[in-house]
Amino acid sequence: MRKEIDYWYEQAKADLKSATDLLKTENFYASVFFSQQTAEKSLKSLYIKEKRTSVKTHNLVYLARELNAPQNIINDCAELTPDYITTRYPDAATGAPFESYTRESAERHLMMAEEVRKWVEIMLLMK
Repeated sequence: MRKEIDYWYEQAKADLKSATDLLKTENFYASVFFSQQTAEKSLKSLYIKEKRTSVKTHNLVYLARELNAPQNIINDCAELTPDYITTRYPDAATGAPFESYTRESAERHLMMAEEVRKWVEIMLLMK
C-alpha cells in the first residue's frame, strides 16, 4: 500500500507546482483548480495510510474530518471543496470560470492548499 500513498502524495506536490506556475501566468481559475487538487490528493494519501482503503469523494471537509484534522485545516477544506466544480463548469460558476477568479483569490487558494499539504506531510511522517 505504501506505493499508492506515495503516488497520491507525489501527484499532490506536482499539482501544487502546477497551481504555482499557473498563478505566475495569470491563469487564475486553473491555479485554483490545481490548488483544490493539491489538497484533495494530499488528504487522500493520508486517508489511504490511516484507513487502509481509498475513498471516492471530492469533499475535502469529509476527508479532513475523517482524518481528525485541526479546525484550520477543515476551514481551508471548506473553502477549497467547491472549486472542484466551479473552476471547470460555467453552469456551476454562473459564468465563465476564467472570469470568476482573481490573483488574490488564486493566491489565497494556493496558500490554503499548501497548508493542507504541509499538515498531511507532517502526519505522514509522524505515523
